[in-house]
Amino acid sequence: MLAGAALAGAAPAGAVSGVRHIASGIAYRQFDVPAAKGTVHAHLLTVDLTDPHVRVDLLSPGAVAARSPVSAMADTAGAVAGVNGDFFNINENQHPGVEATGASVGPAIAHGRVLKSAVPTAQRFGPALPPGTDTTDVFGVGVDRRARLDRLTLFGTVRTRDATLALRGLNQYALAQGSVGAYTAAWGSASRKRATCGSDSDRAAGCSTDTYEVRIRAGKVVAASATPGSGAIPAGTTVLLGREAGADELRTLFKGERVTVRERMVASAARIPYRFAVGGYPVLRDGRPLAGLNGTASAVRTAVGYANDGRRLLLLALDGAVAYRSGMTIAEVADEMRQLGAVDAFSLDGGGSTTMVARTAGATTVSVLNHPTDSPERAVANGIGVFWKP
Repeated sequence: MLAGAALAGAAPAGAVSGVRHIASGIAYRQFDVPAAKGTVHAHLLTVDLTDPHVRVDLLSPGAVAARSPVSAMADTAGAVAGVNGDFFNINENQHPGVEATGASVGPAIAHGRVLKSAVPTAQRFGPALPPGTDTTDVFGVGVDRRARLDRLTLFGTVRTRDATLALRGLNQYALAQGSVGAYTAAWGSASRKRATCGSDSDRAAGCSTDTYEVRIRAGKVVAASATPGSGAIPAGTTVLLGREAGADELRTLFKGERVTVRERMVASAARIPYRFAVGGYPVLRDGRPLAGLNGTASAVRTAVGYANDGRRLLLLALDGAVAYRSGMTIAEVADEMRQLGAVDAFSLDGGGSTTMVARTAGATTVSVLNHPTDSPERAVANGIGVFWKP
C-alpha cells in the first residue's frame, strides 16, 4: 500500500498540493476551504469504482444496535480507508431509563444483505431535513459497481393460516404507532424497548404501555410476552414486536401457530440490487443543490458524492481541530461537493461523528486523518468502507 496522510494528533495542516495515493484507484488529499464563518480544512478521498481492485461496502460494528469507532470497524473489516456513516440513536435523554440502542436512522445494506429499514421521519436524530427528503433516502452502490442516490422502503408481511398482517419495521430503534416490526439476529442484544417510544409526530413522546412481542422459530410461534425483550436473537429466530393496534394483532397468535414472515426492500429508482446502502440525506441532485438547504447553521460535516455516472466516488470529511471547528453549512457543503465535481451528493452524520481513516505507507491498520471533535474517537453506528484487493 502507498499512502501519505496526516496522522492523528498532528498539527492541523495547511493547504496541501498534489494527490497522495492510498492504493490504485484510491487517492487522498487535504485542502483549505473558505466558509462563511472562517476557513475550514477538508479531507477528501477519491475512489475509482471502475478499478477492479477496489470496492466499497458498509462498515458495521457487528450488529445494528451497536456502536464502534470508524477506525476499529475499518480494521476489523480489512478496509484501507473509510468515513463515518448515518445518523443514529445516540442518546435517550427524552426517555429516562430507556437504553439508547446506537442503531442508525436509515436503511442499511451490507454485502448485499439488508440489515434494517428506516425509522419514521419524526423519530430521527440529526439536523432538520431539507424539504422533500425523509429517512428512506440512501446513498448506495449497486452490484454493477455504480453509486446512486435512492430511496429504500420496506414491504413485508406476517402470514398465518387465517390472516395477513402488514410488517412495517425491520431492526429499527423506533416503530410507527400501531405497527408491527421484526427483529432478527442482525439486531444484536440491545433492548427493544426504545422501539415502542415516541410517536409518528414527536420523538419525545412517551413510551407505549400497549405492547406485545412474539417469538418465531422454525416457522412457529414459540413464546410471547407483553413487554419488549432484550438479549441476542438466535439465528433462524424472528421476534415480532407490536405497539397499540400492532400489539392487538400479535395477541391473536397462539403458541404453536404457523407463521411466515417475509420482508424486502424496494428501491424507488434503481432496478439494480444494492451491494451496500447507508442512510443520511441528499444535498445535491443533477449538479444542483436541493432547495431549502440550511445556510445558517455551521458544523463539522461528512459527505459523500459521485461523478462519472456513479463510477467515481468522493468522500469528504471536515477537520474538527479547534482552528477549523466553525465548519460549514449544509448549503456550503453542497456547493463544495459540486465544485469538487460531484453530480449528486449526500450528507452523512457530522459533528463529533465526522471521522476519516486510511492506511499510511506500509501500515496494516488505519490511522485517523482528520481531527475529530470528540476525543477519544466517537463510536458510531456504521460507516462507508473502501477496500482494496490485489
